Amino acid sequence: MTVALVQLTVGDDPAANLPRTLDLVRQAAAGGARLVLTPEATNLLSPDRDHQRRVLRPEGEDPTLAALRAEAEALGIWLLVGSLAFATDDPDGRFANRSLLIDPQGRITARYDKMHMFDVTISETESFRESAAYRPGDRAVLAGVDGIPLGLTICYDLRFPQLYRRLAQAGARILTVPSAFHPTTGKAHWEVLLRARAIETGCFVLAPAQCGTHPASASPGKPPRRSHGHSLAVAPWGEVLADAGSQPGITLVSLDLEAVERARSRIPSLTHDRPFSGPDPDDQARPAH
Repeated sequence: MTVALVQLTVGDDPAANLPRTLDLVRQAAAGGARLVLTPEATNLLSPDRDHQRRVLRPEGEDPTLAALRAEAEALGIWLLVGSLAFATDDPDGRFANRSLLIDPQGRITARYDKMHMFDVTISETESFRESAAYRPGDRAVLAGVDGIPLGLTICYDLRFPQLYRRLAQAGARILTVPSAFHPTTGKAHWEVLLRARAIETGCFVLAPAQCGTHPASASPGKPPRRSHGHSLAVAPWGEVLADAGSQPGITLVSLDLEAVERARSRIPSLTHDRPFSGPDPDDQARPAH
């Protein structure tokens, strides 16, 4: 299977972001991709919650999703929309950060809401509280692309290996990690975490990413948001098959799906789980006497 990773630098205007996204999806299809993947936050990245409330729409009314569904059908491809931000009926007014799989008929065949929220302090000057704006999902999702099981995740999920193990043991052969990784953590952890998830599960890991400095016309005076880039495709044995670098564009990769079984037959760790007890994470460690 030939897949394509779309790398973007989106701003805070969904209407302005869409034409570039569609252009890269078309380039990917012209290059022979059967499955095209876009990054997290394909419709917008904005630190301004009031602006998000003004421009975001529920899934059924979202123009970016409608255009991408039509494009997948026109091109006859599978399209993994890494994530879109949607308005929801959440009583706290929080949005959904949702990944969607679209089939070659333009139908949505799977939805996954990001479970793990990026609530971190990167430095004295940069902190993020994703849970203040987005409601977390609570369900892992396994889908299929031409009969190939695909496990859906998003960005910060990458730091929670139990999710990937669950997906692999449920049948996933490919794991998707669309992201908008911060440059500081990206430089330190992005590649090693993606390779670890591939090695632990014996899966292909496909991680389309945002890159560069994101324009935010709605937030004058605020520091611009930046993303690490380096969309990666990783093989089940841990080799990096492709690295998209730091500029927007497409990266085509051919996947030998038999490599999944070869890796798992050499190290069948997915079948070697053992039950164990303790320690209880709710218990505080007590000094030995």
